Amino acid sequence: TGESIMLDILKRIHRTGMLSEALPVHDGHEVHVQRIHQRLNRVFGRALRIRHVDAGSCNACELEIQALANPYYNLEGTGIAFVASPRHADVLLVTGPVSVNMEEALKRAYEVMPDPKWVIAVGDCGACGGIFGINYASRGRVSNVVPVDATIPGCPPAPLALLHGLLLITRHPRQP
Repeated sequence: TGESIMLDILKRIHRTGMLSEALPVHDGHEVHVQRIHQRLNRVFGRALRIRHVDAGSCNACELEIQALANPYYNLEGTGIAFVASPRHADVLLVTGPVSVNMEEALKRAYEVMPDPKWVIAVGDCGACGGIFGINYASRGRVSNVVPVDATIPGCPPAPLALLHGLLLITRHPRQP
């Protein structure tokens, strides 16, 4: 019966105990993230829009970029958001070495962005071509195809490094 099954489940839960992880120990990391958010707000206000382009990555960088949307990093809470069209973007966030098949798409995305615009090459592949370099299928680093304002090294870079990368572009004045 349903009642005996429920009692059996409750007994197993009581015997086994809690299996989830303990809460993380406060190490000051949250304060660091908050300071970055405050700086981003001061520099960009509440209107920075990012268009992400995967130019041929292995998707490791995409997983770290996706983490920026979780409640811990809360990128959208700072007013910074990802957009679907480069026509609405201030920043082009490019991951991976630029594959031959994505070269034209990346150039077009860059060209239709409104001025002023920034480009950030993410990960070792975006920054230097990674293990792929330039070959029959790859144009190598992002800067071989479009101008790059900042690079975020790492394979893949952590979400905190991505936030720092957004701050790196503040050192470059926006050129109309």
